[in-house]
Order: sequence, then C-alpha cells, then structure tokens
Amino acid sequence: MGPKRGIHILPSLFTTGNVFCGFYAFVAVLNEQFYYAAWAITIGMIFDGLDGRIARLTKTTSAFGEQYDSLADIITFGMAPAFLAYSWVLKPFGRLGWMAAFLFLLCAALRLARFNVTKPETRSHYFIGLPSPAAAVVVASIVIAFEDLFATRMNPFIMVMVVYTLAFLMVSNIKYPAFKQFEFKKRVVFSRFLFVILFIYVLATIPRVALFILGITYAVIGPIGLLLANRKQEAESKVTSPPPVNNL
Repeated sequence: MGPKRGIHILPSLFTTGNVFCGFYAFVAVLNEQFYYAAWAITIGMIFDGLDGRIARLTKTTSAFGEQYDSLADIITFGMAPAFLAYSWVLKPFGRLGWMAAFLFLLCAALRLARFNVTKPETRSHYFIGLPSPAAAVVVASIVIAFEDLFATRMNPFIMVMVVYTLAFLMVSNIKYPAFKQFEFKKRVVFSRFLFVILFIYVLATIPRVALFILGITYAVIGPIGLLLANRKQEAESKVTSPPPVNNL
C-alpha cells in the first residue's frame, strides 16, 4: 500500500485564515485603509501561531502542512507588510522606497527558506534570525500606533531605517526565543502566573500600545542578548587566560 493522500482539515483551515488575512491586507492597502491592513497582518500572525500548535496537539503534522504554512507566510508576512510600508510612507522615495520594500520581501523569503531546512530539534528552542511574522508585526504595529494613537504617519526616513533593520535581522544569525515548548499543563510559580494575567489584561485593555511594545521588544531581544553574551564571553576569557610570563 502506498502512502495515504489527503490533507488535515483543522490545521489547514487556520493556515487558510492566514492566507486570507494576507490577501485582505492587500485589498485594504489598495483602498488606502492602512489601519485595517495592519490589523489583518496581526490577525494573520495569530492564525500562523495556532496552525502549527494545533497540528502538534492533534498529531496531524505533515509535509504538506509545512509547505502550505511557508507559502502562507510569504504572503502575509513578506509581501503584505512590504506593500503596506511602501504604500504608507515609502512611495515618495521612489526607487529607494520600493527597493527597501523589496529587500524586506526578499529577506522574509530567505528567512523562511532557511527555517524550512533547519533541524526541527534546533528550531523548537530558538530561531536563527528574526522570524518573519515578528518583523511583519513590527511594521503593522507601527502603522496601527501612528494611524490610531497619533493620527499621523511616521517620518519616512525613520521608516526606511526600520525596514532595512528588520530585513537585516531576518537574515542575521542572531538567536531569538521560540517559545514553542511552553506547556499550559506544567506547574509554574505564582509570580509567573501573575505576569501572564497582567500581560493578557494589558493586551485586552490597550491592544494598540501592547502590540507596539511587544513587537519592538521582541525585535531588540536578539541583539541585546547577543551583546550580553559577547560581554560575558569576553569577561570569562579574561578570567581564564593565564597571566603574562615575565622573562626578566
């Protein structure tokens, strides 16, 4: 008997929701509804986070689902945020603007390709490079914050720098926490439980501010962690290095 054919419906439905969010983001941008486009990308990230977890919980992981998820990600977290950033503030820059948006898309595609060939046991603990959903949410959270809270748009020069920085972080070798081994069944200390409750409360009360802070914080965690690790390594090397020999 040959291998069973077909697809698993439940996780594929969540991936399809991710694809729909990416497509709707394009429609919203074309209608200059940048605020709704940014939220579509954000909701797409929720679908993207649920499809894999549901597949693992129901033991319905498959090669088809992995490839489908990657194709969905390049739409929602590569093309959609690049198009959003370009149409929102980068268009006046002309070639520099659309090249910055293209670089974001290119780095997102390279990041996803590298993720697909990374060993599963490695990517369950940490990501190599900023995940494309996180980079996309940074762009989306900036649009949401400025459109809704400040009723204005970000300085185009700053936005260009943000897009280039996110593109670099996606293809870098900087490690980011994966949070894939977080289990709800495990016992945790009371302080950590309170932190989770507080985080949910802030996210539900002021989601625009919480999303902006969360996106920026996760993006800078990697570089800060790398800097601290390098300083720790330098300090340890100074302690363990032998003292200089005096030949006099």
